[in-house]
Amino acid sequence: MPMENSPLLLGPKGLIKKHEFVRVIIQCLYSLGYKKSASQLESESGISYKSSEFMLLESQILNANWNDCITTLVALEDLVEEIRASASFLIFRQCILECLNRGDDFSALALLRKHISALGADSDKVYKLVSSIISSEMELGSMDDSHIRESRWRLLDELERLLPPPIAVPERRLEQLVEMTLTAQMDSCIYHNSSDAISLYEDHCCGRDQVPTETVQILYQHDNEVWFVQFSNNGEYLASSSSDCTAIIWKVLEEGGISLKHTLRSHQNPVSFVAWSPDDTMLLTCGNGEVLKLWDVETGTCKHTFGERSPIVSSCAWFPDSKRVVCGSSDPDKCIYMWDLEGNELEAWRGTRVPKVLDLAVTPDGQHLISVFSEKEIRIYNFKTKSEQIIAEEHTITSLSVSRDSELLIVNLNSQEIHMWDVARTSDKPLKYMGHKQGRYVIRSCFGGSNCRFIASGSENSQVYIWSRKSSKPIEILSGHSSTVNCVSWNPVRPQMLASASDDQTIRIWGPSRKKENIEISET
Repeated sequence: MPMENSPLLLGPKGLIKKHEFVRVIIQCLYSLGYKKSASQLESESGISYKSSEFMLLESQILNANWNDCITTLVALEDLVEEIRASASFLIFRQCILECLNRGDDFSALALLRKHISALGADSDKVYKLVSSIISSEMELGSMDDSHIRESRWRLLDELERLLPPPIAVPERRLEQLVEMTLTAQMDSCIYHNSSDAISLYEDHCCGRDQVPTETVQILYQHDNEVWFVQFSNNGEYLASSSSDCTAIIWKVLEEGGISLKHTLRSHQNPVSFVAWSPDDTMLLTCGNGEVLKLWDVETGTCKHTFGERSPIVSSCAWFPDSKRVVCGSSDPDKCIYMWDLEGNELEAWRGTRVPKVLDLAVTPDGQHLISVFSEKEIRIYNFKTKSEQIIAEEHTITSLSVSRDSELLIVNLNSQEIHMWDVARTSDKPLKYMGHKQGRYVIRSCFGGSNCRFIASGSENSQVYIWSRKSSKPIEILSGHSSTVNCVSWNPVRPQMLASASDDQTIRIWGPSRKKENIEISET
């Protein structure tokens, strides 16, 4: 029981102050437009949504008692001086504009000289205020009484957002509190895989049917080991590449099935890497001992081969404008090149500072070039600042993947771990994910699911592993392939669709748990 004379508390644990709880409910009712209900609750509870200090300010502003407003602000206790100065600036600004409106330039300028400069207000704010005074666009006397009253209410709205509690209740506070609770529930749910709103009626908890756990289709078109697979950015296509020297573009059908669209036959050696243009109209392919090729997705024709004298390309990536590409070479003398789509070299990184490049990526926002070189180092290059950071791993890195929000990267290591790093380097230690098998081969992982909540990876033991980003241990291990799973890709638009590529010459499409008879096997 609460102590006598203490504020009334609510909730099973007595953690909620009744007065504050009622205030935020009243604020919520007003913000939703239920003014009568809000007013009735104020009357019934004896609790006002607005504090006595704010109601005093409101009365003074609506009646243009500007000196009293400043006196009230000065009298407010525990108010940070920066906020007090900002609130005073807003009040003086309103006063000056009203002086100008009635043609009293002398009073406006006097206020500006006496008070605004003394507040130490931001120079940009003062400049804008002075500009409004001398602006020829401002017609003196253009505001009538209704416009002036409306501008005073806008001032009160600004003050309400500026002043701290308990003087003012933070804007939409009840909605913020509820969203925080829902977010915490979603974050604690290891299977949550949707951007849809969740119910307030019960605690949230997803089942494993929210993530891909069963094979729903098998693609057999490749004639040898399948080394790489990647969904397009719009989720409408899938590309795969193989040691059979081909790449394939697959179409994702409306009902969720996959059909062959184009087989790309031009490479003379195995194709180990593909990259979709951000607008999904083009595809890059490269591979072991191969040059880079550019393909038209709609027609399946090769638009450009980047020259016989071009470096042997091991990995490639697009810039957000879909007009420039960057390529990494496994030849330490070739390094990294940036090209336009006609093969003109725009920039190159060569020399001892950029040795053999194993993998690279451009963040979707175009701000960073991330590359893996010298087997154990990650280089994060900022295009804007021309600066770089180096992350040193203790074991050999085999692949790299970047999140769609450009904030995170993951690398696979031959130590049977996946490490997740913050691109901005706010942490010196990575989050680690374990359980899969990797020691001899290049295994690729990816982010996936709603808001990239999951990580998936192939494995040398023929299985696919899925982790919640918050847990180092896998939440699902998918069986079906009969040989090493080299690469996985999660559909960015369909959060329950995952593809995996294997040395068993197949691609498996994974979806939520369903009856065995619903599995389709494609042989076309």
